[in-house]
Amino acid sequence: MSSYILSTDSGCDLTLAAAQKLDIHVLRMQYEIDGQLYAETMHEEDLAVFYEKMANGAQVHTTAINIEDYLTFWTPLLGQPIIHIAMGSGISSSYQNAVNARALMLEQHPDAEIYVVDSLGACMSYGILVIEAARQRANGVSPAECVAAVERYRHGCNALYTTGDLEYLCRGGRVSRAGLIISKTLNIWPVLNLNDKGELRAIDKCRGRARAFKRVSDLTKELVIKPEEQTLYVCHSNAPEAAAAYAEAICAQSPFRAVSISQIGTTIGAHTGPGLVTAFFYGKERKPG
Repeated sequence: MSSYILSTDSGCDLTLAAAQKLDIHVLRMQYEIDGQLYAETMHEEDLAVFYEKMANGAQVHTTAINIEDYLTFWTPLLGQPIIHIAMGSGISSSYQNAVNARALMLEQHPDAEIYVVDSLGACMSYGILVIEAARQRANGVSPAECVAAVERYRHGCNALYTTGDLEYLCRGGRVSRAGLIISKTLNIWPVLNLNDKGELRAIDKCRGRARAFKRVSDLTKELVIKPEEQTLYVCHSNAPEAAAAYAEAICAQSPFRAVSISQIGTTIGAHTGPGLVTAFFYGKERKPG
């Protein structure tokens, strides 16, 4: 059986317990609350506190993983091949920093074998990819074969997002103030996904939560491949009731084998704020746009 290191960053939104069970090494991303720096713990209770502070007006900022962070993280892992699955380049500069760190690492350790995979994803859309990489490793494939497999698989890792609160997206410049006022007045819930480059895009606007959830359910039915053989991952930013209703609406049309509900991590949550609900599953290849 092939033996190599699988690593990723905490933006993939696997819980710490899940990562440990799969033997995944995780680089913890950092964030600031009112100027104080923290590292993600990957514990649900800490994420609940994070979103409560946001709701109470705390100023939150996130930063990409820098080159030095990668060098510090990888150095103790040398001795076996390393496959690192990074947050998508369409969302963050972390992937390019990982590529640059790999080049520096190979200058210092020419015999090292390090692969960096652009997940083209965010949150559990590349958590799913990490799980697939662990499955490939368990099946005994070589590091190069594993990389090839996950790079094919990533194009089918679908993500569907919606929220009724665009305040935080407005603060981050992703929604205009006029757009925010209109959305509040008309109770607009945008539906967003990731395109083939891993960029977040709005694909629909719905009046009210029920219509947004129905639209996501319809899209999931259209896109998913063999739901009875996979887990639906539903993640939320401190909105457990909405997440449960979201999962119920989706499963009413697509009979997933299992459902996993968990919190969205700080990296994406800092930009969307409380109230976001998401669905992640494997299906048809993502489209350009």
